[in-house]
Amino acid sequence: MFSASAKKRQRVGSSGRLSSYADNAETKAEDSSIAPALSLRRSATTITPDGFNDPATADVLLRLQLEGSPDLSALDGVPEPDLPFAPSLELHLNSSPLRRSGYFAARLSDRWLRPDPAAPVVSSSSGLARLTLKIPNPCYSRRPFDAHVTVLKLLYTLDFTGSIVSATDALELLPVALELLFDDCIRACVRFLEAVPWTDEEEEGVLGMIPFLREEESRDLLGRVFPSATMDGDGKTLSEEMLHALILKAIHSNPRLAAVKAFVAKLLKDYSSRDSVQNVLDRAFLESLGAVKEMLGEYASPDFRVAGDNDETEAIHRLKLHAAMVNARNLFWLVERMLELRVADTAAREWSQQPALTADLQKTFREDGWRNIAPGLPSLVLRCTYGLANAIAAGSILAPRQVRVEFVRQWLPVLNVCREKTFPINGQKMIFQDMEETFLQIISTLPLRDAHDLLQQCLCFSARDFGGCPHLVLAFNTWFRRANMHPDFTR
Repeated sequence: MFSASAKKRQRVGSSGRLSSYADNAETKAEDSSIAPALSLRRSATTITPDGFNDPATADVLLRLQLEGSPDLSALDGVPEPDLPFAPSLELHLNSSPLRRSGYFAARLSDRWLRPDPAAPVVSSSSGLARLTLKIPNPCYSRRPFDAHVTVLKLLYTLDFTGSIVSATDALELLPVALELLFDDCIRACVRFLEAVPWTDEEEEGVLGMIPFLREEESRDLLGRVFPSATMDGDGKTLSEEMLHALILKAIHSNPRLAAVKAFVAKLLKDYSSRDSVQNVLDRAFLESLGAVKEMLGEYASPDFRVAGDNDETEAIHRLKLHAAMVNARNLFWLVERMLELRVADTAAREWSQQPALTADLQKTFREDGWRNIAPGLPSLVLRCTYGLANAIAAGSILAPRQVRVEFVRQWLPVLNVCREKTFPINGQKMIFQDMEETFLQIISTLPLRDAHDLLQQCLCFSARDFGGCPHLVLAFNTWFRRANMHPDFTR
């Protein structure tokens, strides 16, 4: 008689699944003594202008009765004091509006209206069709019939806008509308829930309702809490797309808006999935690194330099170097986040594979143009390099041997060029000695033959004065001690 989708909406037994949110939303009584306070076979006496609960026009007497109580439909004429206790509510209704509900349309059909004492519909001597609707017993609910009465009134008025004014209202009425197969009310509740914010408790209620909705009804609700697993063929999740977008907003925001970067940094720190954080930071790092390489490559390109000597070419030349510095600033912020969250392995590996970038940096820093155009560029480059090198030396980044070798080989010449220019960073002590010590620590982790070549490139560390470079003395002493160690020592 019912379609498969209609069966999906039927409640089975007294599981109470459909009414779980409405039950939980009620205020719990201090004790269970409120149930006896409900009157025996209580009647609703309010008559509305539309004819709801009007005995004069009614052809149906509907008894709302809590589950667990005996069915009183066949006990007409029995004195109330002789009846077992059964809280209930009687309503005088008209069959015409009731038939807007699939449930009542079936109950009032000719198939059900037959003279059978066991039938759920009984004709009384007054000519009323008598129906009983069992309601799960919310033992702590002070007003267990309210949601059903409201939905029954909506069968008359169809005034969904006036009756559904909050998510809580929609969640209280929706189980009843599903139970009674009242499609118009179901659509109104779902449409309201789609359009308004939810509290955490209301969201749980929505999730509890979704299994009882048709696919087309629940699609938008599901999309709000269960997005598709990936956005594209690259396997990027929706959460990662959001994190990546926030990172781009942070690094490209006005430098004065430090609060934006601080907020995004906290989101990354508190995010539950380290893998997702690493994915988005790696992606942003590679994008910013690519931009720095592109701008510096064009700035240092001989082809660009001989293209012409005019004001337009000079302006473009300056713009490229300034853009390189801006992206280097973004790169440094990303490296800081990656080091803070211990997800800088990819950054360290990429930083060790930049022969073109380090060559362009050396060429740029040997000239004086950067001083007026991008004075902060060398500082940003060295701070990125030092942060990654220090993490490698400390073991925060467990870099393979080849990464350690190439990292020092690629960036040691850049350090040496910057030392020749001897510029301070932020008015603080020079970073050069810290970087020298860190590079020497990394070299100490390498096989003797790899360290042999790299240590020779570190001789310039002693250019200040012999007494100011004990780290270099220690590094060479360690190397010679190991190189002169007798082969039989390990036997």
